[in-house]
Amino acid sequence: MSALSPSSFLQIPPLQRLKNLSISTSFLHGSVPLSFLSKPSPSLSASQTPNFLPSIKAMRSLQGRVVCATNDKTVAVEVVRLAPHPKYKRRIRIKKKYQAHDPDNKFKVGDFVELEKCRPISKMKTFLAIPVPARNSKPKAAEAGAGELGIPLESQEQV
Repeated sequence: MSALSPSSFLQIPPLQRLKNLSISTSFLHGSVPLSFLSKPSPSLSASQTPNFLPSIKAMRSLQGRVVCATNDKTVAVEVVRLAPHPKYKRRIRIKKKYQAHDPDNKFKVGDFVELEKCRPISKMKTFLAIPVPARNSKPKAAEAGAGELGIPLESQEQV
């Protein structure tokens, strides 16, 4: 094909310009397999997860201590977690307060509760407070007055 000078190229009408240009790619001649051009299979979309993987439950439940129970049907719960210090890499306690829904007003200050994620109840409340047995509770048998081994003390013996 003859080389076109810039001045002669501008004088040619637009349709003939396209005919004179030679374009050769592998897509035009069919040398690329169709598998590269096809859309991805619709078997797994972005919203679906495979059934063998467990669902992600990050931040669905937390445990903490009630620090304020003065509001009606609401408790403030302090959650403590350990995280590395950004500079010194030592693990430090990080405390954060969450507002949780307490429909029966049954929790008092100092109670341990589990926070379960739920629908937003108000601007700040998206957790539901669920009772959890206290972490540092001792067995009630030890509180009954017997020694640690279950042997009564001399002061408790009856003569």
